[in-house]
Amino acid sequence: MPHSILNQTNTIFIHVSDLERSVIWYSNLLNQQADLSKVSRPVYNLEMNQHTGITLDAGPPGTTKEISPQPHPLFNFHTDDIHQAYKYIEKLGYTIAAEITEFDDFAFFNVNDPDGNVIMICNG
Repeated sequence: MPHSILNQTNTIFIHVSDLERSVIWYSNLLNQQADLSKVSRPVYNLEMNQHTGITLDAGPPGTTKEISPQPHPLFNFHTDDIHQAYKYIEKLGYTIAAEITEFDDFAFFNVNDPDGNVIMICNG
């Protein structure tokens, strides 16, 4: 009998205090157009090219979430070129939380989103 819970991730929720600001930040990070006319609280789903989605969640209208970000990334965005990705983050003026760390066939660095959430960019 198949198990009722699948071993796949459906959606990652990122809790944010300002939905519009976060939509712009993540859209720029992923080189997407941010159409604020399509942003409607409480959530915004980023366009992803895979099964796993990302939802920015600001909570119900009229409230502002108080975010207590974790000190470590809970997920990562993939890159094929870690140095090009790093330069892109610098060009955007985003806060780099950890410089590039390289191993034999794996490299990563971390950035902070507007609420201080740690996002890892890695090639592995």
